[in-house]
Amino acid sequence: MLSGRLGLERARIPHADRHGLIWLDRGRLEVEDGCLRFVTTGSDAMAAGDYQIPYHTISIVLLGPGSSVTHDALRLLARHGCALAAIGDGAVRFYTAPPLMPDTSALARAQVRRWADTKQRMEVARAMYAMRFGEIVRTRDIAVLRGQEGARIKRAYALAAERHGIAWGGRRYDRENPEAGDLANQAINHAGAAMTAAASVAVAAVGAIPQLGFVHEDSGQSFVLDIADLYRHDVLLDIAFSAVREARAAGAAPVERLVRKRAALLFRQRSVIPGMIDRIKTLLMPGQEGEVIADAGAGAGSAAESRRAP
Repeated sequence: MLSGRLGLERARIPHADRHGLIWLDRGRLEVEDGCLRFVTTGSDAMAAGDYQIPYHTISIVLLGPGSSVTHDALRLLARHGCALAAIGDGAVRFYTAPPLMPDTSALARAQVRRWADTKQRMEVARAMYAMRFGEIVRTRDIAVLRGQEGARIKRAYALAAERHGIAWGGRRYDRENPEAGDLANQAINHAGAAMTAAASVAVAAVGAIPQLGFVHEDSGQSFVLDIADLYRHDVLLDIAFSAVREARAAGAAPVERLVRKRAALLFRQRSVIPGMIDRIKTLLMPGQEGEVIADAGAGAGSAAESRRAP
């Protein structure tokens, strides 16, 4: 692709035409002859080489450990409305994301409308409960819903521990000292941090408002926590308890490292972030999400066009 050819340097393809996320790590993101390229030494997900990145057709670049980015690359991404986030390995940490300005404010406006209306806010909260537990609750009292959620989660903890052969004495969490709990509780804390990072990526990718939650209220990332909790009863507990089981083996690594490794694997295997993106759209714009919002999660993975170095 030559600079100026066919006017592509000025082209702006609407997010509705884009096909997802691209994961890059252990390399350098730069611009050469008007093209965005990524030169990498290689990783588990990408062979070593020189790749041309089709920034016109993606919504967000997830830049992992061991990577750097040039000023020209940031300028090019900003000019074409492609976001960039710095993440931990496999998106188990979310470090930063420049402001994402989608082509439309429809989803953010839908979120505000549903959040501001008491009845609609409760409907979204009930829909979240149904997504998690496969059950439509009749209550329209958020306190009752939270109580039912707490009871179901306690049961989920016990079942997951039994499934993984882990002794379980109950959930104990000290905000002042997260490492004070037993190994299982520590693993859940670390898995929760990883899941929150993944939800941050999803919320940023669609341009939703992190502060406006439907179950959570006080946190500055209440909606992020809402989305992360959709995966607490299954994916999060699988990550945590499988890491505990591995940590108890002779010579195993610290549980936090094992949690991160397991989370990175399951996030990719189960398409967790694309799934979060789809659920956000379903919750905020049921029946019309595909018409106006970018399908940011439809093609997570490698969207790069290989341009191998000689």
